[in-house]
Amino acid sequence: MVKVFIHHASRRSMTLVACESVFLTGAVALSTYLLVGGANPLANHPLLVWKSLLIAFVCQLCLYYADVNDFGITADRRELLARVLKALGGSSMILAGLYFWFPRLVIGHGVVSLAAVLAVALVIAWRVAFYWLARSFAPRKRFLIIGTSPTALNFARELHGRDDLGVDIVGFVDPEKSASGTADVSVIGSLEDIPAIVRARSVDRVIVSLADARGKLPMSTLLQMKLDGVTFDHLTSVYEEYTGKIAVENLRPSWLIFAEGFRKSRGHAIVKRVTDVCFAVIALVVLLPVLLLVALAIRLTSRGPVLYHQRRVGQNGRLFYVHKFRSMVVDAEAATGAVWAAKKGDSRITPLGGFMRRSRLDELPQLWNILCGHMSLVGPRPERPEFVSSLRQQIPFYANRHIVKPGLTGWAQVRYTYGASVEDAMEKLQYDLFYIKHMSTVLDILIMLATVKTVLLRKGA
Repeated sequence: MVKVFIHHASRRSMTLVACESVFLTGAVALSTYLLVGGANPLANHPLLVWKSLLIAFVCQLCLYYADVNDFGITADRRELLARVLKALGGSSMILAGLYFWFPRLVIGHGVVSLAAVLAVALVIAWRVAFYWLARSFAPRKRFLIIGTSPTALNFARELHGRDDLGVDIVGFVDPEKSASGTADVSVIGSLEDIPAIVRARSVDRVIVSLADARGKLPMSTLLQMKLDGVTFDHLTSVYEEYTGKIAVENLRPSWLIFAEGFRKSRGHAIVKRVTDVCFAVIALVVLLPVLLLVALAIRLTSRGPVLYHQRRVGQNGRLFYVHKFRSMVVDAEAATGAVWAAKKGDSRITPLGGFMRRSRLDELPQLWNILCGHMSLVGPRPERPEFVSSLRQQIPFYANRHIVKPGLTGWAQVRYTYGASVEDAMEKLQYDLFYIKHMSTVLDILIMLATVKTVLLRKGA
């Protein structure tokens, strides 16, 4: 399923990036031809292809971290221009550093500067054209949703405006009512109307919310439709496929039991632990000057200890102490007890603490937790026991997030904003369950790459 999700989320982005890389490489070749000369630049510069690919790779890396691959951003021309300029400016700085240390990578005087000008024009023109082509001509799948449960409505909202997914929802069938609608729900028929709707609206997939339709579906009619080539899917599975999370509302334990995934591999566990230890050791050594500077800054700017130690719930419910640089005033919860941290305007956070939280510097001491085996590099974020006891009663399946080690970063942290409520905990749990179900080295690598972007753009949690 994780491969399917990545496929849905990136197939058009990969096409966009691949063609764009060709244009960037062509811009370098054209600039070389104009400035260096020669009828055949490739013959005169046999390493030009590799040097051009290096430039294209650096540009694509900066475009990725500028979050330009979001189709929603492409629709805003001014935002697109600003981000492209920012990304290519960063590319120029990186390439300047590479050329300083490795002069043999230089193609020719002024080539990169001219290529940068051409690249700005090509990238913007190509992205605008690609966005228009994707919306106008790319094939799209048409979904009919049976049921109007909160999960069904959330699924429709998740897909709304996501042109990169290539999905259109033709409407809903309400098992309880005839054709009608509200501001939130476009009900276009009853259960008896499903065959006619599928034919009239060229439906590709019928998505069934069993929480709404269990025991009410005309099974003989639907079976005949399936034999005739119509695809039927469980809403929970399709929701997971397109959103990268598992909807827990109306989710039954039987789905978790019989669904693929949720398998523990001893080989993966060994690789994960070795990676955790190696990363923690290297990071602690490399970041030692940063750790010392942060500790000194805390000591000079506020009264109290440098480190903050707090109980958290770990794997299988075991309690451990997580270590963080102190970002709040001393005894911040002395009068209130354990409370959610406010998303904005929390008076308990020190001025330096606000910066540390935005830059994630306060989390660096958790590298010691990783080294000690309390945490992993990637996994669900550990929560406080005071909150866990309450959340387990309010949110179904919440306890299942503790079957793996908590992580320094996780799927929920790169896919969702900062959470400070029961509703946010519910949303994050859906991402955590997706990670637990599909836990793998490939997914961990993707999360780490996304974490770097999350920190650089100062978003997520």
